[in-house]
Amino acid sequence: MSSTAETDTASPATPAESLQQARQIMFSLMFPSMLMPMISTMSRVALPIIRDEFQLTADLTAWVSASFTLPFMLLMPVYGRLSDGVDPRRLILMGTMIFATGTVLMMSATFVPSVMFGMAVLGLGVAGMMPLGMSLISSLFNERERGRALGTWSSVGPSTGFVGPFIAGFVAAAWGWRMTYGPPLIVSIVAFLVVWMRVPSRERIPGQTRSYLRAFDWSGFVLLSVSLSSLVFFLSSRAITGVAPMRDWRLLIVSVSCFLGFWWWESRQNNPFVSTRIMTNVRFVTSSFCASTRMMAMGGLSFLVPLYLVDIHHLEPAELGAMLVLNSGAMALVTRFGGDLADRWGTRIPASMGLLIQISVMFIFWTLDEETSLWRVGGSLALHGVGAGLMLASLHRYVMSTIEEEYRGAAAGVYSMLRFVGSVIGTSLCGVLLQAHLDAGAGEVTAYQDTFVILAVFPVAGILVAQTLKEKTQASVAG
Repeated sequence: MSSTAETDTASPATPAESLQQARQIMFSLMFPSMLMPMISTMSRVALPIIRDEFQLTADLTAWVSASFTLPFMLLMPVYGRLSDGVDPRRLILMGTMIFATGTVLMMSATFVPSVMFGMAVLGLGVAGMMPLGMSLISSLFNERERGRALGTWSSVGPSTGFVGPFIAGFVAAAWGWRMTYGPPLIVSIVAFLVVWMRVPSRERIPGQTRSYLRAFDWSGFVLLSVSLSSLVFFLSSRAITGVAPMRDWRLLIVSVSCFLGFWWWESRQNNPFVSTRIMTNVRFVTSSFCASTRMMAMGGLSFLVPLYLVDIHHLEPAELGAMLVLNSGAMALVTRFGGDLADRWGTRIPASMGLLIQISVMFIFWTLDEETSLWRVGGSLALHGVGAGLMLASLHRYVMSTIEEEYRGAAAGVYSMLRFVGSVIGTSLCGVLLQAHLDAGAGEVTAYQDTFVILAVFPVAGILVAQTLKEKTQASVAG
């Protein structure tokens, strides 16, 4: 199997030339990495407007977000796994073009199915940016420099998220929500050109890519995709089967059956979609679980806060964008610091600190009502950004240190998928819980408060597991 380290750059032993070239590639990879946080944060501003225009319930509104996140998370391990045998540069360029197509579809969407289809295309295109970038950077930098490099690269997400809501609020107020997808289209074109010119191709033996694609474990991918999709459909089934959420047991049976079939199939493959050595690596699984609980809280909060600010505080799009900047801005300021902290003290401390902050923020939001000052709301969002930023690079660093270089492409994809499984679960559950409270006759403020506090369950579980994160000098796939 080819390694993701087989790039045109030399392994970063420490010659200045090699290190300089590695940094050049790292900074170039920041451009496509801007696409996901940009579309994510700008879509949050558009979400309340889309809900009101199409008169959607809370659980159906959650599906607007989930229609992006679901294909996004399912294809992450595909991109990561393909990078072991296909030129990562080619995959990034292809994803960027698909993403650009999705922005055009969103700008022309006129009814709910077309909105969801456009969001799905966006997710399809941007799914590979994170695992491909993480895998390439991990192979370019040695263990001593990896945490700082991943922290620098990861900081582009929160930094982009810092300006994304502000731009989206201004554009939506002036020209409507469809035009908020114009800036991501421009950035995708720039990202395509930067990667085309600055990231070297990985040399291949003629015919190797075609052979790799033929031998790819597509059956394993289908089984895992059906399993995870059915789980999400079960959590919010009203829009899929018409049955009340978490009541259509057929979907849960399909999910469990396909997962068991996936495990059985993978254990018998010579070249599996997800190596069982990765899935049985305890350090990989525990750190991925912590990352997933972080994203459950983040996904739920990202869905609830824009709706809360519009419904309870009656903010206009420009004001909403300015408020959402506080979370992303605080996250941008501390992400690199979190990576440095992990290099110095290990991952457990920054991960535990971040999860504890998330728990605190959920309880703060539990106490908020229509009389609460926007300063307090904004301060809470900024505090959450600090917690989320502390964990980001430190968990990236820990996960990638548990995996041998041969498996890094696949592992980065699986890790990214597991993170965003948390995001789509958090979003779907919050939509279901919010609508359930409203249907039960609870007032809007009470419905939001109760949903916020339930979210605290996820980081509580994460902080307990985080105590098992221990550093090892040499980490192997076997753990």
